Parts: sequence; structure tokens; C-alpha cells
Amino acid sequence: MSNEFVLKMLNEETLKFIRDHRFDDVRKLALSAPHSLNPSSINISWALTQIRGRQFAENKIPSWYQLDQIIYPPHLALEQCSSEQTARYKAGLLTGHSFADLTGGFGVDFAFISGKFKESFYVEKQKELCEIAAFNFNVLGLKFTWIIHDDVTNFLGKMSPVDTIFIDPGRHLASGKRVFSIEESEPDLLQIQDLLLEKSKNVLVKLSPMLDISQALKQLKHVAEVHVVSLENECKELLFLIKKDYTLGPLITCVNLSKKNHSEISFLLSQEKANQIKYTSEIEQYIYEPNTSLLKGGFFKGLTDLYPLKKFHPDSHLYTSALFIPDFPGRIFQTESYTTCNKNELRKFLYEIKKASITIRNFPLSVADLRRRIRVKEGGDIQIFATTLANGKPVLIKTRKAG
Repeated sequence: MSNEFVLKMLNEETLKFIRDHRFDDVRKLALSAPHSLNPSSINISWALTQIRGRQFAENKIPSWYQLDQIIYPPHLALEQCSSEQTARYKAGLLTGHSFADLTGGFGVDFAFISGKFKESFYVEKQKELCEIAAFNFNVLGLKFTWIIHDDVTNFLGKMSPVDTIFIDPGRHLASGKRVFSIEESEPDLLQIQDLLLEKSKNVLVKLSPMLDISQALKQLKHVAEVHVVSLENECKELLFLIKKDYTLGPLITCVNLSKKNHSEISFLLSQEKANQIKYTSEIEQYIYEPNTSLLKGGFFKGLTDLYPLKKFHPDSHLYTSALFIPDFPGRIFQTESYTTCNKNELRKFLYEIKKASITIRNFPLSVADLRRRIRVKEGGDIQIFATTLANGKPVLIKTRKAG
């Protein structure tokens, strides 16, 4: 796709079609449009890609959604790109003179990060994405940016050093299989990490939120910071900031980005491991469940230093307190009742509970198995936590959302 082709497709008739149908169901439109339009004036397939892309961008990249001239790529590239909120977060971590994004993709991360640098290089092996990026970066008014159509490893070998490199290895293989480990991703960071640090003193790596952080820290060298990034309490990204010659333990930052508020907690992994706390078997008035970033980042014992909480068990990751703590970074529930798994106690506990949400935290049954056993349907405003206390006893706790 050349820029000449893009400009041709951006004729007034095509733009009008996109505007008129921007809220339509793309699948239904794909069936009806070819029979009612002149294909010589409107490229239906291309227009449908744009409509679908705009619909996808409305929530994911809202500032781009406001610009009618932004060109959208095939859906896979959109699906893989960062959201605007997470891209802005990454941009807040970096600054300097020169920057290179070695896995440019749709260009969302590049567009936001490049504003923190005087000179930026976008590198992408797919020619179509390079052409789309060139057009969009002009629409966005990005300056002092260079677009390079090349393979990561090939470009890395010949590039001049820059202040910062960003790299987001591909996790979709040509076969269609999705992978999560570092060594299966493309490119394999384990093979090029030394070369990355030859070319830059700072390397920001974006990895799958499914990856085990402790395993990644064993594989990657000189990790100075790990950022566990959630959006509306859904873990979206793991970011590893690698600094040349850094030898100390990494700082872990757990952040939850939200329209309502923004919570962020940082800690040293060594401190969390060394922290000694007492666990409790007493279920108090309030139950606390940390947000997903904290759970993923492994900040468990340290929460009892920051807040007047008691933790049930080393592996349960649920907390309790007699007093309400409104600024706790996670969900807060009010205790109504609780029971052991004794049949008679359980029968009394379940009386009149027909529907409930169930959360398992260190319990011998899965959610599905427990739901079958207690015969409680999904739904309603009751939350049941199935967990294990410090004394090793499994319990069910009936709660409702506090506040």
C-alpha cells in the first residue's frame, strides 16, 4: 500500500461512506455494501477495514479516533498494539535525545514515546505497516522521525547507538500459534540482549502479561525496573527497563490505570522477600483483594506495612481488617458470615444464597467444582471468597461490596 494509494482511497465519497457507516455492524455491512455501491469509486474492503479500525480505536486510542484521516491496518496489528493509556504510561518512563522502536507495528507506542526525544526511529519489517505509519505520523504532526522498513536483527546490527531502545517481541507465530515465553517470541531477546545493550544504555522491553516475572528476571540481564501495568484492573503489560551495567535488584512498580483513579506502588523485590509478617485466622469486618497488578507483581507481605491489614495465609493473598480502609488499591468487601467446610455449618451458611460470585484464593477446589458442590448460580451482589486461613483451615466467606 503506497501513500498514493492511501490518498486515492481518501476521496470524499469513500470518507462519506466511512462516516455514514461508522457505527454499523461491519459483518452485516460487508454483506450488503458490495451490492449497493460502485466499486470503482469506493474500495469496499478497504473502507470496511477503516470502519472496523475506527470502532476499535474509539476506546483503545481515543485521541486518534478523533482524527478522520488516521489510516487503520488489518485487525491483527490493531489487536496487538498498545492502548493510548498504556502508551502514555511508557512515554512517562523515558526521555533523551535519540530513540528507536525496533518493532514499530501500528505505531501507537512510537507516536507517544517519540515526543520525549529529539530524534526517533521507527523500524518495522512489514512494508504495509511502514506506509501506514508514514501517513499517520504526518497526520499526527510528528517531527524528526525516521521510518525504516527492515528486520529487527538486521537493523540492530548496523544501527548507530541511541539513548533508548523500545522492543515488543511478536507473540503470534506464522502458524497462528500464540506464545508467551521470551525464547519463543520474535525476535528472541535472549539471543540479542547483549547487542541491544551495545546499541543503547536503556532498553525498554514489553512482554506478555502471562509471563512469569521471576523467570524473566533470571533470563534477562541488568533489569533495573519492572512495571506491571493494568488497565481497569486487567493486567495488560509487563515492562522491563534494562540499564547498561546495572547490577542491583530491580524496583517493581505495580500500576493500575483507570478513568476513575490511578494507583501505583513500588517496592524492591529483595525487601518483599525479606519481610517477616504474622498471618491470621481471624476473619474481621472487611475483606480486601489486591488489584491484579499487585497480585502479578508479588507485593503481598508489604501491603501489611502500608495499610493496617492482616493477611490470612502466605498463599491466600486476601486481607482483613476491623476498620474500613477506603484508599486500599483493590476491591473491598464487607463480611456478612463465614463457614468451614463442615456439612452442617455449610448448610446453614448457604441458606437463602441462590446466586453469588465466587473467587478462589488458595482453596482445594476450583470455582467450577465448588459451584457444583454448593449449588450456587453465578450472579447477584453476594461475593463468596473461598480461601485458607493461617491455621490451614479452608473457609467460605460471604461478603458484599463495601462502600
